[in-house]
Amino acid sequence: MRDINRRGLLGAGLGAAAAIGLAGCGASDSSGDGGSGQGGKGDTGNSGNANSGGNGAPKNKVRLIGDGSTADTGKQPRQPQAPVPLEPGQKPPQFVIFSWDGAGEVGNGLFPRFLELAREHDAAMTFFLSGIYLLPESKKSLYRPPNNPRGASDIGYLTDDHVKDTLKYVRQAWLDGHEIGTHFNGHFCGGSGSVERWTPAQWHSEINQAVSFVTEWRTNTGWQDEDPLPFDYRKELIGGRTPCLLGQDNLLPTASKLGWRYDASSPGGRQTWPVKRGGVWDLPLQAMPFPGHSFEVLSMDYNILANQSQNSTKGMPSRYPGWRTQATGAYLAGFQRAYESNRAPFYIGNHFEEWNGGIYMDAVEEVIKKVADKDDVRLVSFRQYVDWLDAQDPAVLAKLRTLEVGQAPAGGWNSFFKQA
Repeated sequence: MRDINRRGLLGAGLGAAAAIGLAGCGASDSSGDGGSGQGGKGDTGNSGNANSGGNGAPKNKVRLIGDGSTADTGKQPRQPQAPVPLEPGQKPPQFVIFSWDGAGEVGNGLFPRFLELAREHDAAMTFFLSGIYLLPESKKSLYRPPNNPRGASDIGYLTDDHVKDTLKYVRQAWLDGHEIGTHFNGHFCGGSGSVERWTPAQWHSEINQAVSFVTEWRTNTGWQDEDPLPFDYRKELIGGRTPCLLGQDNLLPTASKLGWRYDASSPGGRQTWPVKRGGVWDLPLQAMPFPGHSFEVLSMDYNILANQSQNSTKGMPSRYPGWRTQATGAYLAGFQRAYESNRAPFYIGNHFEEWNGGIYMDAVEEVIKKVADKDDVRLVSFRQYVDWLDAQDPAVLAKLRTLEVGQAPAGGWNSFFKQA
């Protein structure tokens, strides 16, 4: 494999959105915190529509949880059918997972833009919500980040109006069938307070705080006229991505104890079938071809930017068209390499950002439009993907892992699976 350019791993977690209508999620029972906010499992390998099964707010009776910040509304809408194992000799689907770090609304219209795009193309995505994006800045002293001053955050806090909009779009995302994961809180990537230095116990504290900011936003804000989030976050949360892709080794023991099913924090992964680490699926950002270069680049907007404008988010405007074409080409090359060979899943990470004139958002949109309707392609969330993985015969997955990057099975899939 060609060398991977590892420059620019320190992407910031940003957020965004604008204005989109959302039907309210009413409450008829405030009797505690029971029930399940977990969506149904999906046959992402045999169903062409990852979001089939209705839309809009669940019709179940709503039961508020805790202070009413969240609610059990029953099974998540717009989920695919239950996954089934691959048939003998069956070619695997081509999974593509788009994910968003931060997932906060800062007024640039990107959250609703991609919710709408996902609806148009029957796609599910994962939104890694930063917990402090639901914490008003006036209450920042409630956040006690490990190895950092109380209330500190390297990504700042949202305005109250943006917190309200973030609530609105996170509601809509879940009702549209997307997954809500975590990007933790303060996004500390440098110095003695970096997440790279955190212990498993400190990761546990950070996660508990992220969950509390999501499940107690009503108490922290005092807002009584905002609808609850329509899911039980303690059951919804099964994975995340660390700030700057740092600290996974010490996160994993905590993730395993909490019952997480995957982690998407590792940098520099190869386009091969995944393995578990400590009982948790390791789903890393991957090295993909970078048009015009001999090295490869990680499959995230920031890493492409770092190699185009040397970490500047405002490079030379005259170069934007070429950079946009190059970014689109990188994503499509990564997709095509897997699609035509080992069918390894392809993970694409993003931020709601307008770097270099918004060219990376345009590139992601173009990629979605180009790949969504191809045969066997499944645009799914990480949750839906690990549902599929866990439904497969472990021997079949082990066999798939023997295929290298860009390696198609000799003699076809049927012959491949028949080999001892």
